Amino acid sequence: MPAIPSLGGLRGRNNRRVATRPDAEQASHVIDCAVYVDGRRLPGVWTHAEAVAEVRRRREGFVWIGLFEPDEGQIQGVADTFGLHELAVEDAVTAHQRPKLDRYEETLFMVLKTVRYIEHESPTTANEIVETGELMAFLGKNFIVTVRHGKHSGLGKLREGLESDPDRLRIGPAAVLHAIADWVVDTYLAVSDSFENDIDVIEASVFAPRSPIGAEQMYLMKREILELRRAVVPLAVPLRRLAEGYTPLVPEQVRSYFRDVDDHLTTVSERVASFDELLTTLVDATLAKISLQQNTDMRKITAWAAIIAVPTMVVGIEGMNFDYMPELHWQFGYPMVMVVVLAICLILYRIFRRNRWL
Repeated sequence: MPAIPSLGGLRGRNNRRVATRPDAEQASHVIDCAVYVDGRRLPGVWTHAEAVAEVRRRREGFVWIGLFEPDEGQIQGVADTFGLHELAVEDAVTAHQRPKLDRYEETLFMVLKTVRYIEHESPTTANEIVETGELMAFLGKNFIVTVRHGKHSGLGKLREGLESDPDRLRIGPAAVLHAIADWVVDTYLAVSDSFENDIDVIEASVFAPRSPIGAEQMYLMKREILELRRAVVPLAVPLRRLAEGYTPLVPEQVRSYFRDVDDHLTTVSERVASFDELLTTLVDATLAKISLQQNTDMRKITAWAAIIAVPTMVVGIEGMNFDYMPELHWQFGYPMVMVVVLAICLILYRIFRRNRWL
């Protein structure tokens, strides 16, 4: 596969790089490529090959390169330069992976699901509430490569925050991996807060009289909760491994931070589980409410059918073509029949009203 084209650049006498404009092919998938030495970013624009060469020349620091939805050809040059395993590279390109942590010789491959809460006027009318993406990270001794899928999972602000704290970046690429995991879990917390507000609205609507909400909206919410659960629950095992010394690539001082992230993830997992249980209860309540409404409607229909049956029966009898019928030629026969019919209908109506069928 062809490697990513080199940016090229000029070096001054003091060995500092002068920034050049990257070509269109690289700019399409390489979001940023930086070299960090002693916790600080070296100036200039770097290709992945030049960045690795600089770190090896200095024998210190690390490279952080961020990619956005690269295809197989675009990522192959990076994979060759950093020695990434072909199976992990295939997962990074195809995406649609569960959160996991794989170890390949001297590199780690971690997959995290990103989520974004979609703003809407009301959860009772929304068609989609959660948007998911993926974030992969290749961690080595002197590099970290991040691959994003989904436009909502940008790491620009995270990178700026880390660059303003050289003490954290001085630890190495494991500190970047922790910052990414911590940011992802923080978004889970924010999304769960928004979900809680939506569920409160739906709960109030379910138990409100004559509410328009139906079972379809409940199932939509359960589907969105399922999306959130697929992102949150599988991440617990990778975080626990990183906190327990799964690999020497994560130093001891970073492991304690991963334990803190794991605690936050446990909080989110418990909230998601409680949301699912509450939505199951709301679905049952909604179905019971619909069944009760149907029973009420059927009682009303039955009551009116019984009332209408009285004049129907009388008209049917009186309409038979017999010559000799009682009171057929009586002057007050018709008014008497109408009075009797109305009286019976009124009595039935009062009985049904008293029994709350009408």
